[in-house]
Amino acid sequence: MRSKIVAASVLLFLVGFAVFHQRLVRAGETIATPGYKVLEPIRHGNLTVFPVVAAKSYPTNEFITLDDGLRSGEVVVTEAGNVQGLIRHHGTPAIHHDGAEVNRLVLVNNSKRPLLLLAGEVVSGGKQDRVIGKDRIVPAESDPIDLSVFCVEHGRWVASSEHFGASEAMYGAAAHGSSTVGGPVPAPMAIMVQPSIRAKAMAGKNQQEVWDEVSKQKEALVARVAPTAPAAAETIGGVSSYAKANENEEVRKYVDSVAKPIEQNYQSVIRQLRDRNAVGVVVAVNGRIIWADIFASTDLLSKYWPKLVRSYASEAFVTRAKEMAVTTKQADAFLADMEGRKETIESEPGIYRHTEVTGDGFKAFELTSLLPKTGFEVHVAKMAD
Repeated sequence: MRSKIVAASVLLFLVGFAVFHQRLVRAGETIATPGYKVLEPIRHGNLTVFPVVAAKSYPTNEFITLDDGLRSGEVVVTEAGNVQGLIRHHGTPAIHHDGAEVNRLVLVNNSKRPLLLLAGEVVSGGKQDRVIGKDRIVPAESDPIDLSVFCVEHGRWVASSEHFGASEAMYGAAAHGSSTVGGPVPAPMAIMVQPSIRAKAMAGKNQQEVWDEVSKQKEALVARVAPTAPAAAETIGGVSSYAKANENEEVRKYVDSVAKPIEQNYQSVIRQLRDRNAVGVVVAVNGRIIWADIFASTDLLSKYWPKLVRSYASEAFVTRAKEMAVTTKQADAFLADMEGRKETIESEPGIYRHTEVTGDGFKAFELTSLLPKTGFEVHVAKMAD
């Protein structure tokens, strides 16, 4: 008799939980991760981009991007050796560096708003160009923080400027006088490296692997450009900077030819789907799904979209293989699978939580804001192994 009562109680609990779960879904709330829907793709050449809409959007207006901060001067990035005796609050020891270090920069956010940094963003200048190694949030009016980075310019160790800034690389025609969709010409942006290099920084976390991938991609650029523009290929082969290699006119022309149609088409999709919360993309090159970038809001996606699409186009430029068809069903399955065998969590209490998920054939990276009135995932990146 007792076993029957226990079984009935368990059944009632499960039914009640299911009803509760469905109510939350209908209300647009989520228990774990938001529900996403993958839409029909936008294709150009060997690059395919699937727009993604979300069940819910979150308020992200308080965040500034690295581009916002560098442009206004409110965010300062410099070599560690240029900062002496700047003391953090809460009893943390002062920063003392005797000199610059390849994998360390110092960043100060003087803005009154929190700063969002994405892995893969490049800051140019200092003794070498660097790429940010992981997503993170820097609080408003922060003390100087040590910023873990990877060099993407093997060989140079001579300061080109005291501070770091944005680059015109991979920003294409917009950086040279052409207008963008629905607005004036923006200033140069902190570029985003292509997914293959971004993966080495985020997942590999190894400087030599990043250097090796940069060299591999530069060689691929030379091979692609050499048949039609041998002088340009020689120039590309002679520069140390990943950003400078991508600033080459021949490279920019091709990247523009792929990126601009997709950028404009998706800008139109964003406008049309704003009410449906267009928040990201799943990306395929030559019919193989390689990446997904998902944001907490349409506004945040819009800020990053111009440089993201150029990073995808750069990957497509150097990836030559037999093209295959990729379906919306495949993209939807890729995005839906977030269950991993291993989770690694890093956290700054009250600021952010960074979760790395390792699954079968993929790695995913989730940045969750822990600032007051947030508690949501600001950015999710997923890469195919």
